Parts: sequence; structure tokens; C-alpha cells
Amino acid sequence: MDDSRLDRRSFLAAASAGLAGVAAGCVEPRGDDSITGNSSHEIDRGALADGSAFTDLHEAIIDSVTQIRVFGLRDPTTGAEGRGRGSGFVYDDRHIVTNDHVISNGTAADLQYTNGDWTGTTLVGRDYHSDLAVLEADHVPKTAPPLLLTEKRPVVGQEVAAVGNPYGLNGSMSSGIVSGVNRTLDLSDRQFSYPNVIQTDAAVNPGNSGGPLVDLDGAVVGVINSGGGDNIGFAISAALTERVVPELIDSGTYDHSYLGIGLYPVDRLVAEANDLEAASGIIVTGIADGSAADGVLEPATGSVERRGEPIPVGGDVIRTFDGEPIPDRHALSTYLALETSPGDALDIGLRRNGRAITRTLTLDARPSV
Repeated sequence: MDDSRLDRRSFLAAASAGLAGVAAGCVEPRGDDSITGNSSHEIDRGALADGSAFTDLHEAIIDSVTQIRVFGLRDPTTGAEGRGRGSGFVYDDRHIVTNDHVISNGTAADLQYTNGDWTGTTLVGRDYHSDLAVLEADHVPKTAPPLLLTEKRPVVGQEVAAVGNPYGLNGSMSSGIVSGVNRTLDLSDRQFSYPNVIQTDAAVNPGNSGGPLVDLDGAVVGVINSGGGDNIGFAISAALTERVVPELIDSGTYDHSYLGIGLYPVDRLVAEANDLEAASGIIVTGIADGSAADGVLEPATGSVERRGEPIPVGGDVIRTFDGEPIPDRHALSTYLALETSPGDALDIGLRRNGRAITRTLTLDARPSV
């Protein structure tokens, strides 16, 4: 058995470079770590502190959180070979969930459990558009039960903990609250947005990527994918993870719904320029040739300047999908991600040339990258 195996067509041709800078996974140079430590190997000095609910939470789930070492990475600037690291968690009796950007351009990956065991992996599937990936572990300890994804919608103010391996420090936990929900996360090197993202003030650092953000019952609220600094971290929601991961296990890929439009939020300036009665919805600014929207929706015909900004005018304004309100781009991305699949027919409620109309289109699958 090759303990650093990571196959599936040579890691799907080592496609796409990992996120740089903003992501909580990282590429590290060869050499010794400047900070070391492992909370699972302690010197027994007698009496322990009382701890808290978070202590109980840590003890309940930490065996199911893994450190991931990825090999064969290339620095996109210098070309130097390095290794990456991140986190993951046990999803079932043989599969580990992590971020796509943690493993995306590596050639092999190992896992280390908190009991010190190392194991090799095989890539099962990865999804660039949700930043999720699944590995099959050669070995999962009996002491590492699967972590369950929460069935509850997270709420702002809910206590959560980020568990993983920041800077390679095994078995670390940071606590905080859910700071925001239904975020749409834009990243500069990806030409799309992650939908239904959870925001937290729990500390998230390089190495946390792919680890679980959990509630006080130990259920996974989200898969940590990035830290923006200033006490802001983000996680791919359990709701989206629940849709994507089973498909990755079954087929290795996941198809996201795709409209094929450019858009602009309808704020007060857009509403005034287009004689709209309410500042709500999104205005279509462009349509991709051959996409689901091509021939069904109409894009903006021009622009006017308001307060120094170009404001689109003349395009369709999307207000509803199958009767559900779409007040902004966050609602649009969340509805497409969680409520639809490619091939679904949608009735889209529009404002066009001052009239309320409905048009039906059939969703495409998002083009591969």
C-alpha cells in the first residue's frame, strides 16, 4: 500500500491552483515547523482544570477531525515544490470531507488522526464551485465516529467552534458565534461566488481549511474554507455540503445550476433610473451565448450615470423564482444552490419595460473550469 497515494486520474490532472492569501489552507516550504504541538499527547501532571461545555465538545469530536498533508504542490510564482496542509473530518466509515482548495493541485495526500495514526488516501471527488472535496481513507480508527451535518438552519448569535489544525497545531479549537448567514462569498481568483456561506468570528487561520465549524451538540454547521482577517471567517454551509458530498461519493462530480447571466443589484439608484416602484430584485446586465437565459431573458440596453457610477437600464428585473421572492443576489445564489438542479424548469417573475411578466427557462449545468 502506498501511504501517500492520491489518485483519481492523477488527482484529476492536478487541476486548478489552490487559493492563495485569503484561504485558510496554505502551501508551506520544505523545512521544520516554527510552531509545534499536539494536544493529544500530554504530560500527566495530575489534576485537570474544570473546563467548560467547549471542553466536553472537544473531547466528543476531536478524534473525528484530521490533519491533511498534501504533497507535490508547486508555487505558482517561483515554481518551487512545497507541501500543503489543511483539515478534514470523518463523514462516514471511510470518507473524509475537506476543501477542494486544500487538495486541488497536489499529487498525494496523507491524513493524521489525533491518536497519532497516519494513513494514505484516494481522491473520490472534488467540486471547484463549492470548494468541497472527498477523500477515501485507507484507515479510519474505530475511535473516530462520523460527524453529522446539522439539519437546523444556523442563526446569528448561535455559539459555534472551529476545530482543526491551524499552522499545523493538531486538534485546536477556537470558539465564537455565527456572525452572519446566507453570505455570498466572492474570491478574486474564481469567476463565481460561493453561495449560502456562514460567517463566524471564531478564529480561523492557515491550516483550518476543510475542518468543521460545529454547534455545541457537535453537529457540523459548515466546512471552514477561508479567513478574511479582522475576526471574520467563513464556512461552506451544511445545507450545501449535504447536497454536494453524496454526489461526489457516488460519481466524483457535482453539477450546479446555471442561468448564464450577468447581474446588478436593484438599489435605490437602479430603481429610480428604471422607473421601478421598489428597490428590490436584480437587473440582468448580460447573457452568455447558448445559456439557459439566452433567448428567454433580456439584458440591459444601456447605462446612465448616477453619482459617478454607471447604472444599467432597460434590462429584465428578476423578482421571483417559482413564486419565491428574489430580493437580492444572495437570495438568487442560495435558491439556485439549494432548491434547484440542472434540467429544472423555472418560472421567473420579471419586470420588463414597466410590465410584470413571467418567463419559463430550463436550467443548465455550470460550465466546468
